Amino acid sequence: MRTPVLAVAALALAFSASAQNNQDHKLGYDDTPSYAGSKWKVHDSKRPRPAMVSATCNAPTVKPPSDAEALFNGTDTSKWVTPGPGGAPGPVSWKVENGYMEVVPGKGGLKTKEAYGDIQLHVEWAAPATVAGDSQNRGNSGIMIMGQYEIQVLDSWDNPTYADGQATAIYGQYPPYVNASCKPGEWQAYDIVFEAPKFEGDKLVKPAYATVFHNGVLTQNHEQVLGPTLHRQVGVYKAHGDAPLELQNHNTPVRYRSVWVRRLKGRIE
Repeated sequence: MRTPVLAVAALALAFSASAQNNQDHKLGYDDTPSYAGSKWKVHDSKRPRPAMVSATCNAPTVKPPSDAEALFNGTDTSKWVTPGPGGAPGPVSWKVENGYMEVVPGKGGLKTKEAYGDIQLHVEWAAPATVAGDSQNRGNSGIMIMGQYEIQVLDSWDNPTYADGQATAIYGQYPPYVNASCKPGEWQAYDIVFEAPKFEGDKLVKPAYATVFHNGVLTQNHEQVLGPTLHRQVGVYKAHGDAPLELQNHNTPVRYRSVWVRRLKGRIE
């Protein structure tokens, strides 16, 4: 009689440990690498999570300035494609209605037809009003600058997750200074200034830098991007030129409206 009891106890402990690990993964990991010079691991479960602050939600749409390129104005998706097999461009696969475009789960992301380098980018988005899932499985998308440097889009209202994976994080690298998120279903705004990395041949001579405002609140201040942003991995720079912007499909119906970009060419001296 004692052997089955011990076996059942062992199985219970194993199940409990497994359940705890799964729960921990919602808040991060303890077995990932660190970037050089950082005391934090990628998606570190122990990394402090930013405090919540109030911000401007459901603000009116910000119209692009005269020198900007409107990438989405509520109806026109002609600036975008959906990458197909092998990266071949295909027609936009997201739903477009009522002045926004919405991720269709399982139908791929979007990529701009044009390539960009140094930019100012404005993006308005909203997580689903009906809450489903938690952590990284709730209102998740992403703005992939140059296709590889991600500013995270996530429903971070009352939704604990790992610090470097919440809204406006430079994914896997830097949490935002504060959590300026709005409630699910409310419209939010990102304003991003991105300085592209510079290369001489295969050598990196200047890393990328990103500044981000979330609903008018500064959340990233000229942060050095440490490399391509990856899940649970350390990204390494590889030489490249200008590249398209991408909006990620993470199988949750995030909505976008009023997306525009300005190419930054520097001051006239």
